[in-house]
Amino acid sequence: MIEQQEPEELRTTVCGCDTYVLRSGKGPTVLYLHGDRGGSEWTTILQRLATNFDVVAPDHPGMGHSSSPDWIDNIHDMAYFYLQLIKALDLRDVHVIGSSLGGWIAMEMAVRSTERLRSLTLVGTTGIYLDGTDLPDQFLMTNEELVRTLFVDQSRADVILATPQTDEQMDRFLRNRHISARLGWTPRFHDPHLEKWLPTVDIPTLIGWGRHDALFPVTYGERLAKLFPNSELTIFENSGHLPQVEEAERFSIVFEQFTRGVQS
Repeated sequence: MIEQQEPEELRTTVCGCDTYVLRSGKGPTVLYLHGDRGGSEWTTILQRLATNFDVVAPDHPGMGHSSSPDWIDNIHDMAYFYLQLIKALDLRDVHVIGSSLGGWIAMEMAVRSTERLRSLTLVGTTGIYLDGTDLPDQFLMTNEELVRTLFVDQSRADVILATPQTDEQMDRFLRNRHISARLGWTPRFHDPHLEKWLPTVDIPTLIGWGRHDALFPVTYGERLAKLFPNSELTIFENSGHLPQVEEAERFSIVFEQFTRGVQS
C-alpha cells in the first residue's frame, strides 16, 4: 500500500512566469511534465514515485495554477522555460517524465541541452509526424469524446465525466486548452524539425506506450525508439493514452527498473 503524503506546494518565478509546483519525496530527482489536461493534482503515479524519488511536478506556463506569460509562442519557448526552471531550482541529474504534450516538451529540451538531465521517459508523446497516420483532431472533439478516447477502461472516463466541475476547474480547463492550441494548432501537435535532431540526444530514454492509444498509436512509440540512440520501448497492453494512470503499478516498476540501470 502506498503511503499517502501531501506534497509541498511551491511558487517560483522563472522567466517572469509565476510557476506552481508540487514537490514531495526523497531520492533521485524526477521532473514530471503533464499533458494538456494535467497539472495541479497529486495523482496516484506521483504518490508512487515519491516513495523513491524527489518528485517535482510543475504546472506548465499558462496552465493550471501557473501564470500566463505573453512570451509563449511555441513549443520551443516551453523547452527553454523548463531548462531555466531546472537551473532555478538547482536540479541535477534529473529524470524527466513527459506525458503526451509533456513528452514533446521533454524532447525539445533534450535536443537543446542534457547538461542537467539523466534520462528521459516519454509516455504517449506528441511531437513528431508519421506520414499516412490518420489522427483524431483533439480540437474538434467534445470534452466527453476526448476523455473517453484517453482510456481503455471506460469506467475511469465515467468517473471523470460524472464528477461535477467547479467554476475554477472549468477555468483551468479552458486555460489549458488555450495554451495547447497555441502550441499545437499549426502544425498539429508536432515540430517538423524535431525528428532530425532526436538522434543527437545522448541520455538513456524509456518510451512507454499504451497498446490501445487512440490519440497517438503505438507506431509513434516504435518510431521514437528507432530515433533515440539509447532507448528502450515498453508497451502497456491494457492501456490507452495514459498507461501511468491505467497501469500505475506496472509503470512505476518499469520506471524504477529503468532508472536503476541508468544510475548504475
